[in-house]
Order: sequence, then structure tokens, then C-alpha cells
Amino acid sequence: MNYPHPLLAREGWPFIALTLGLAFLGHWFGSWGWGLPLDVLAVFVLQFFRDPPRLLPPDADAVLSPADGRVIKVQRIFDPYAEREAILISVFMNVFNVHSNRASVDGVVRSIAYSAGQFLNASLDKASSENERNAMVIDAQFNGQAKTITLVQVAGLIARRILCYAQVGQSLTKGERYGFIRFGSRVDVYLPIDATVKVSPGDKVKATLTILAKL
Repeated sequence: MNYPHPLLAREGWPFIALTLGLAFLGHWFGSWGWGLPLDVLAVFVLQFFRDPPRLLPPDADAVLSPADGRVIKVQRIFDPYAEREAILISVFMNVFNVHSNRASVDGVVRSIAYSAGQFLNASLDKASSENERNAMVIDAQFNGQAKTITLVQVAGLIARRILCYAQVGQSLTKGERYGFIRFGSRVDVYLPIDATVKVSPGDKVKATLTILAKL
């Protein structure tokens, strides 16, 4: 665990306070008929913004998952952000997954590129190129060799806010929290073509805990 964990993400504190307040008022001034739906809403918001601590796997050559969710694609493709051939692993997050995003590797942020776009279902292939997204290219070292990893936060159908706290030139460590996406989305991971992929479409993964590939 290499950063403080408040257990409930700070990004959600205003939403949590609002829904808990509404639930209280619903019971105070109304009835169970008013209060119960607001209770359900408050519980949903609480679970969405949970941000549990995670332990790092010991594997030095591992590329870790940057998000909780399900692998929906493993494909050789062109990485438009680092301009190279790459292996793409896409992780889809539904509204019940933890939405805190964490660094997959130790490295230095080379570039960050934000692109405005649509809010299509994040599980669709065209979401990678048409949805709102934020791409971060990281220069890493594995066994003395330079490797490039690209992490792209992609907004989803009801996601309306991509948050990225990293800056160009910043050094990130594996498992370090670098961003958050509100309410359903995906993260695309572009790896060097010599990476050994350890997951398949349909696999469920967890940020920091799951090894996506080895270099």
C-alpha cells in the first residue's frame, strides 16, 4: 500500500453527503415510502465511491491492472498516443466496480492528452476512439530496458467526469492512485508487442492486485 486510503474516495464525499442528507430528510419529514428509495440511492453512492487499500504483487516484471472490472478486449493494434504497434488490453468498469485508477508500472509520465468526445457505452469498440478520454504515456524500465505503457481513461454511457491527477514529468510507482472516473467507464492499456499477456477476454480483474502482463 503506497498511498493513504480514505476508504471512501474524496471525489465522492459531496455525493455521499448529499444522498445521506436526502435519506435522512426523507425519513424525518416523510415516510418509509419516501425514505427507502433514498436509502437505496445512498447505499449505491457509498459502494460506488469505495476506495480500498491494495497490496502490490512482488513480481518486478509485472504490468498491473489500472482498474477493477472485466477484460473485454486483448488485441494487437496501433497505439495512437505513443505512435507504435502495441497490444491493447481493455478493462470495462460497471457501476459496481471500484473506480479509482492506479498506475500499472513504475515510470515517468511522458505525455498526457485529453480528448473531448461522446458518451457511448464504454464496452463498445468505438468508445476507445469516439468517447471522451484521457491518455497518459509512461516511460518505464524493465530489467534495464526502456518500455512504454499507455493508460487511457475512457468515459462511458453515464460517466461525465474523468479525473487525472498525474502531470508530465512526474514519477509514478506501481499501484499509485492517479485518477478517478465517475459512474461507469473503461481503461485501455497499450503494452509493448513483446509483452506476455496473462489475461483473456471475460476475466475479472482488480486494480493493483491483478497482473495483466509481464515484460
